[in-house]
Amino acid sequence: MRHVDFSPLYRSTVGFDRLFTMLDSLAQPDQGNTYPPYNIERTGENTYRITMAVAGFDESEILIEAQAHALTVKGVKSEENAEGSEFLYRGIAKRAFERRFQLADHVEVTAASLKNGLLHIDLLRSIPEAMKPRKIAIAAEPVSAPKAIEAQVAS
Repeated sequence: MRHVDFSPLYRSTVGFDRLFTMLDSLAQPDQGNTYPPYNIERTGENTYRITMAVAGFDESEILIEAQAHALTVKGVKSEENAEGSEFLYRGIAKRAFERRFQLADHVEVTAASLKNGLLHIDLLRSIPEAMKPRKIAIAAEPVSAPKAIEAQVAS
């Protein structure tokens, strides 16, 4: 994949460095990190859900942390040593994981639940009232021109 140089854009933009950093990180290869598998779905106009397959983990072994446009989900599996048992084949993954998601502005985590080996994280995009589009009423009669204030010349 090609590397894009955003340095010319830094000269004419202010406050977009986070966007350029995110675009640059997306260009990096994923290095095969596909565990655990997950889905991201839109459940409404401003609601989203991340579903992760975390079979074998319980609530105490999963940490969900949201801070400054990032959501981090970590899983740490405690070691089980069952005395007197010997694995002939181990096909169930018991490895720790860490998955990071970039969140857009005004997106916050509202709930998380673990059911049947699936971790559901619900997200809500709540746009502040000042940033929502608003209708401007058009007056039926023309607005009078502003009055000019006469200035006095001091001599």
